[in-house]
Amino acid sequence: MSSHVAAAALLVGISLFVGMWGYEHYEHLPWRDAFLNSAMLLGGMGPVDPLRTNGGKMFAGFFALYAGGLFLVVAGLLLAPVIHRLMHRFHWESDHGA
Repeated sequence: MSSHVAAAALLVGISLFVGMWGYEHYEHLPWRDAFLNSAMLLGGMGPVDPLRTNGGKMFAGFFALYAGGLFLVVAGLLLAPVIHRLMHRFHWESDHGA
């Protein structure tokens, strides 16, 4: 389970860094504002600062689509061990050759 949590945290951390880079590069935001906007998009809330540049708008749109997919991947990583344990608990096995 801890390896799944570590993988999920690593994915979120890298995604947060990429989002911060994009907001700093395209919108010329200070790192604190870039962090806030990236964290809000990854959390499903949307950007805080109004977007001013065309590049920033394109980046924010693609990053929002990516963040939605990342949510599904992280949820799968965190739920897989729980579902696996439930399958063992309830003995969900197939009968081969009986």
